[in-house]
Parts: sequence; structure tokens; C-alpha cells
Amino acid sequence: MNHHKPQNHDAIGRRKRDRPVSTGKRVTPQVRDLLWFQKIHRHGPLSSTYLHAFSKHLRRNEKRARDRLTDLFNEDHTPHGGPYLSRPWQQFQTYDARYQYLIYDLTPAAEAALKDHGMWSGYVNPHSGPWTHRYMVSAITSSIELAAIADPKLTYVPQEAILERADTSLRYPVPFKNPVTGKTETKDLIPDAIFGLEYKQANGSKYRFFIVEADRATEPSRSSKFNRKSHLRNFLQYREYIGQGLYKKHLKLTAGIMVLTVTTNRRTLENMIKLVGETSKRGNSYLLFQTCENFGRYFKPPKPITKLMTGMWKRARLPEFDLGRD
Repeated sequence: MNHHKPQNHDAIGRRKRDRPVSTGKRVTPQVRDLLWFQKIHRHGPLSSTYLHAFSKHLRRNEKRARDRLTDLFNEDHTPHGGPYLSRPWQQFQTYDARYQYLIYDLTPAAEAALKDHGMWSGYVNPHSGPWTHRYMVSAITSSIELAAIADPKLTYVPQEAILERADTSLRYPVPFKNPVTGKTETKDLIPDAIFGLEYKQANGSKYRFFIVEADRATEPSRSSKFNRKSHLRNFLQYREYIGQGLYKKHLKLTAGIMVLTVTTNRRTLENMIKLVGETSKRGNSYLLFQTCENFGRYFKPPKPITKLMTGMWKRARLPEFDLGRD
């Protein structure tokens, strides 16, 4: 008798979490699956907890949602020639990875399914840079969309709708005065993401738009030393982009816009606010700050981050700001 377990199974016979193992089951995309694919396409990689939160109005049982996600990851007998979801390998390098929520991303089969159903947008910018940074951005924007879904007075306006309406991309050249040389330089400003909120009122709707900047203090020294040079340039560019109204030309918007910076520790947040205060003596109304410690040195996939909507955002020399209020 052969007592050896297959290479794709662990010591007690379970399929390994980091590689697909098909049982031959036929899997065809259903309404809930396509919704999941669309949210990953919109935001970036998402954990099972976020995906279930987006679809619980269709089916409430979270265990069955996880089972379905497992099938979408493992089974390759599909109309589009392969499994629909991947589990990015980077999540398995995290602390205590076996006990964390599984994170999913799209495969070419899922992209083909979205295109077949008219749910693919060419205005969803591919994220660049380290995977954990990409996932942090996804967690931020999807948390805010989930909070907006839960509030009948709010509607989330996704990035692809904003960029398609303006027929543009996130990248935009913005001049700033180099504080070292005193010369004006122009460099591309590339936000991590953008979205809008519609605030429904008795006499109509009001809109406000938001740029997302995710800042990870990945090295121990960064949290204490603070990368003043790159943050200062970023703030100076946003002072031009927003303060001088360049975003109105770029994004064809008439409503106001703000920058949401999420960093991983309080010290970096305080240093950022101090730096903004030094460059804006009367304060700055549109640069907002919060912390999320899950994305620090020891990455841990979070549940939806409700405080991004319900918590207060800090500003330099001005009162804190409530995102959920118009």
C-alpha cells in the first residue's frame, strides 16, 4: 500500500493552499462569481472576507463563499480554459500565513469572462510596485466602497468611471518648486488610486472626489527616520495639482478633491502632518491622514477597514475630517 501523500497535498491529505489541484469538476461563472471578478478588477487583489462582504446580499453563508472561491482557484474545467482565480504567492510569506484570510487575484480566464459579459474596463489602471503595497491600496478603496454600500446616503464612484468620463489615465505631469535648488521642475504625479463619493441630499446630490496614497514603512528605519524628501515632493506637487486646480483640467471635475494618505504607524503620520504644517502655515484642508497598522513590517490581511469611513481623518493645523459627512 502506498502511504505517500500526493505532492500537491499536505501531511494530512488536504490540498495545498498555494497551488491549484483540479478534481475535474465543471465550473461555470455565476452571478456572484462575476461580481467577485469585477471587484478584484476594480480594486486589486482581495481576501475572501472582502469578497463575501461584497456578495452577501446574494448569499449570506460565508463558509459556502469560501468553498466556492476554493473551486474557482482549483478547478480548470471551465468555459474559459483554466481556473478563474489565483492566490498570489506573496501572501504565503506573511507571518502565520496558514491562519490568515486567503487573498485572490484574477487569472486570464477571469479576465476573459469579464470581457464576455461586458464587465471589463480599459480604464482600470494596472497597479505597479510591490505586491503588498498593491494589496494595501485595494484594501483601502474596497473598504470605502463597502462602507458606502452600507450607507443609503452614499454612492461610491469608482476610478474607472472617473477616468473613462475624462478619457485619461492617473498619470499627470505636475510642476513643483524644488526646495533645494529653488528651480521649478515637472515630474509625473501618479496617485495610487482615485474614487468619488456621491452624498445624497434632500435637494439633490453633492459630489466629492478622493485621491489615495498608501505609505508603507517597510523597513524599521523608515518609521523612525521618515522619508522627508519624497513626502515633501509629494505634498508640493499636490499643492499645485489641487491648490491651482490642475485636477479640474486633468479629470474634468467641478467638485472638490482631497488626498487620503494611509500610513502604517503613528510616528510617520505625525511627521507627515508636521511637514504639511511647515509648508502650509495656515493649515491644509485637502491633505488627510490615517493609520492602518496591518500593512507594517509584519503584514496581516485585515478585515474591511471600517474606520476609513467612520473614523476621523487628521489634517495639519485644521480640525479633523469626517469622510462620511457631506
